[in-house]
Amino acid sequence: MNVKEHLSGFVLLCVVLTLGGIALDSMLFFRLVIGLGLGYALTRSALGFAGSVNRAYRAGSTKLMRALMLMFAATAVASVAFLYNQDPHGMNLWVNPINAGLIVGGLMFGFGMSFAGCCASGVLTYFSSSLTRPALVLLSFGMGVFLGFPLQAQESWIRDSWISSATYEGKGVYLPDLFAGTPMDGYLGAILLTVLFAAIVSWLAHRYERRRRLQDTFIGVASEKEQQENKPHDLAAHAFFSRETYEVLFVRRWSMTTGVAVIVVLFTLMMGVTGAGWGASTPFGLWFGRLLIAVGMDPMSISEFTHRPVQAFTMPFFSHPINVQNIGIMLGSVVSLLLAGRFFSGMSRLKLSGREAAMLIIAGLAMGLGTRFANGCNVGALYTPIANFSLSGWIFLVVMVAGGVFGNQIGKRLKSA
Repeated sequence: MNVKEHLSGFVLLCVVLTLGGIALDSMLFFRLVIGLGLGYALTRSALGFAGSVNRAYRAGSTKLMRALMLMFAATAVASVAFLYNQDPHGMNLWVNPINAGLIVGGLMFGFGMSFAGCCASGVLTYFSSSLTRPALVLLSFGMGVFLGFPLQAQESWIRDSWISSATYEGKGVYLPDLFAGTPMDGYLGAILLTVLFAAIVSWLAHRYERRRRLQDTFIGVASEKEQQENKPHDLAAHAFFSRETYEVLFVRRWSMTTGVAVIVVLFTLMMGVTGAGWGASTPFGLWFGRLLIAVGMDPMSISEFTHRPVQAFTMPFFSHPINVQNIGIMLGSVVSLLLAGRFFSGMSRLKLSGREAAMLIIAGLAMGLGTRFANGCNVGALYTPIANFSLSGWIFLVVMVAGGVFGNQIGKRLKSA
């Protein structure tokens, strides 16, 4: 055991919570804690939205995709606790429009995700195992979001929905509306439809993995093998302060099911306390704007270009709730790796070739612009809309997977060239 590394994880966690408790108000501190939890759970259980496509294409494993379907369905069911007998108009639900922007943005996001190996939230946890790669992705992603702001604010093909339902007329399809007049004000039907969609995706994933195994092209994923090899541990057989107990509590990877359960709980808490779901991508564009201001650009010019208030770029950094939450995700991932003794051994500062750097920049730009066209990333256009019963989330899933497959095909050709 690397005692110093393990202790540094506890020290970092204590420092973050102490400083956050002193400097932040109660709601911002809540965002910090949620971010820490999300970062820890994503890293500890090796969960990531980008891996759902990349692992399937490159290694044949669809275990992560099936775990995400469980997470989507479970979160939607849990969200009904806050939606039932409430007026949806008075809630900050993410019912996104169904239009060309959703399709083009989903394709672009999936394409970029395949090159980068991470998504908007994933790049925050990616920083804990590398430096150069996520830094390039973060910079180019922020640039893409920033350049997409004016289009998102003005273009009808991004803002207006081709189809919509009664509750969100002209804005998108709210699944409970499809079952108006049925038990539970349509929520029972919406739950069953969401579960059906998740079951279909899981079945298709099972079929795909089975075919890869039969073709002997199934490789598997190291982290999934590690999770599978974990054997039940009898905590009562060892002293509480023992190496064996520590490894079970902080080192062994969580199963994907455990990670899913933790994230569902955190998302549900977020919905209950803040009245909104999980978003991650918009602050990346705001960060890029802050960078431009830092090198001398006029804040008013940036505000006029992006069609966003100047305060969004000039307000104190830690006054923005999603800034706090995103930093929390990054720190939660670092804490997880330090406690497990994987941080320093996994830290990579390897130089990149020009081709690799170019691919990462293209990936970041594609994902950043894609989030503006689709009105969100894997959490803002996929996870949260599905949890909020928006049909747009399922459409984004389909086009994102298509873009990810295409991106993997292009990346494979470039690497072999």
